[in-house]
Amino acid sequence: MQNLPIGIQSFEKLRNGNFIYVDKTKVIHDMIEMEGVYFLSRPRRFGKSLTVSTMDAIFSGRRELFEGLWIYDRWDWTRKYPVIRIDWTRISHSTLEVMNTSLCGYIQDIAKSYSVSLTKGMPSDCFDELIRLLHQTTGEKAVILIDEYDKPVTSHLFDPHLNPVRTAVHDFYQVMKGADEHIRFIFLTGVSKFSGLSVFSALNNLNDISMLDKYAAICGYTQEELESNFPSYIDGVAANYGWTREKTLDVIRMWYDGYSWDAKTRVYNPYSTLLFFENGRFSDYWFQTGTPTFLIEILQRRQRESIVLEDVKIGNILLNGYDPQTLSEVPLFFQTGYLTVKGIESTEYGTAYTLGVPNMEVNRALLTEILLAYGNYPSDRVDVLREKVAASLRNCDEQGFADCLETLVATVPNELKMNSEAHYHALVLIWLRFLGLEVHPEVSSHFGRADAVWKQPGLTVVAELKYGKKEDAETLLDRAMTQIHEKKYYSPYTGKVLLLGVAFSGTEIRCRMEVMDSEGGI
Repeated sequence: MQNLPIGIQSFEKLRNGNFIYVDKTKVIHDMIEMEGVYFLSRPRRFGKSLTVSTMDAIFSGRRELFEGLWIYDRWDWTRKYPVIRIDWTRISHSTLEVMNTSLCGYIQDIAKSYSVSLTKGMPSDCFDELIRLLHQTTGEKAVILIDEYDKPVTSHLFDPHLNPVRTAVHDFYQVMKGADEHIRFIFLTGVSKFSGLSVFSALNNLNDISMLDKYAAICGYTQEELESNFPSYIDGVAANYGWTREKTLDVIRMWYDGYSWDAKTRVYNPYSTLLFFENGRFSDYWFQTGTPTFLIEILQRRQRESIVLEDVKIGNILLNGYDPQTLSEVPLFFQTGYLTVKGIESTEYGTAYTLGVPNMEVNRALLTEILLAYGNYPSDRVDVLREKVAASLRNCDEQGFADCLETLVATVPNELKMNSEAHYHALVLIWLRFLGLEVHPEVSSHFGRADAVWKQPGLTVVAELKYGKKEDAETLLDRAMTQIHEKKYYSPYTGKVLLLGVAFSGTEIRCRMEVMDSEGGI
């Protein structure tokens, strides 16, 4: 059985070490056939660096590494191009001075590998000289591969010294525009596409392939790729859990599939999928590599926790042109991989994207982080609390459910106490999701939208939440239940329906419940 390529970003190491390689050479071949400037945005640990390494091996003429792959008999291996591969994770950029020194040394090392001597002293000048000399000495135009192009910018997002770094990075990339006649192909990867940094204006005819159908599966694993490349590992999981192969695939899909950039092609998170096969346990492997503390703080500060509960719509311009100075939460969460494309609507007025959380791994981890940001409910008590919530709803126990909500609010420090209905609404729904309930917020009926609807065995719960600093709890509950009845939020549902009103009045939490049958009787 072949080894799992966990953490391996070198194509050569992967091919020489009996590791599984999910063949992406066809889609890469379609891109590199033509001269051009390409940009790909994908979240961290999604295979961008391996893609760059694969291109490096192709342009360098390493045919022996591609035996058995799609491209093996479809590329002219007699032509070897000089490759300038820049990995920004290997370049120090704590200050402008440090970055200039490190980048110059990096470019000098590439020149030495081609037996070329550089005479210039500044990074941009060294880069320009290297491009021209490589074309001159080899007779082939240079190929430039830049991995994590945005690393020096994202490292200084909250640094007042961002502008000098940004200017230096722009000047460095500007070199490629002036040396166009000496360049065969340019490929850049990164997490974000920044609209306000003038980086992309430094390049001629940039082709952003991040959202194009043709390249939707260039990183990550499609369902077919998962099943054809990892059959032994899938069978091993099925045997370990005592499941059928079909159920095993369904659960793996629920946990790690769901990423899309075109709303049609879905891919698995490669990092989490590989670690799952290695460990045999479902967990939030990708999320653990970089818990987004500052992202959670943004949601909390702006009271936008709801974006992890329901899909959101955003226009093409905002989605693809992210300004780091504004830290707009929706495009930020999308480009960092916590939201993905669920739908695309194109009209004469432009394109709108519907975004949502991709899968169970991200959903559970985000909910946990948000709840931890408000309090610290003991994880070993979650199962007990889950059963108490279910029982209170099943038995129409108003005080029992109110006690559960009191448990939640009691974990929130005084300095974080919420001050709006939307805040309470989002936190309660996140908490219920965390407990395992499939809560759907803002559910529309013919007459309006209920705050939340969820189902548990034999019961549908229709809930309306009210908050008031000065109104008493009974008044708030009257308003909640009246709204449910007047708007007939229960009308789409059959069987046993529980109408739930929740009131947050100062420090008091009260609930009211009514049970209706399928004919609307109480």
